[in-house]
Amino acid sequence: MGAVTTADDFRRIALGLDGAEERSHMGAPDFRVGGRIFATLASEAQGYGNLVLTPEVQAMFVGEAPDVFVPIAGGWGRMGMTHIRLAAADEETLAGALRTAWKLRVEKNAKVRRGPRRRGT
Repeated sequence: MGAVTTADDFRRIALGLDGAEERSHMGAPDFRVGGRIFATLASEAQGYGNLVLTPEVQAMFVGEAPDVFVPIAGGWGRMGMTHIRLAAADEETLAGALRTAWKLRVEKNAKVRRGPRRRGT
């Protein structure tokens, strides 16, 4: 495994994704694309970055690397919100996870923009 990652690595990789920008949500740094959050550093003091995933992707990540990925407690976790343990993740793992969260947000943003399909029009 490569070197462990830090919040600075998390920020650098997140901001390197196309269209990503840093803002703040409830006093914590967050990372957005199209104005919507895909990752945060709200749990930085506990050693985590947070990823906005789907429950299915979360289950896959946790299943493959339970020492790195942890569902956030409670309802947020059941919706796919996931901690990434920075000290346990190498840069390749962190970059892949952030890219996945970014891609899921881009896809969701595109669906929202198109709106619901109408039948018979």
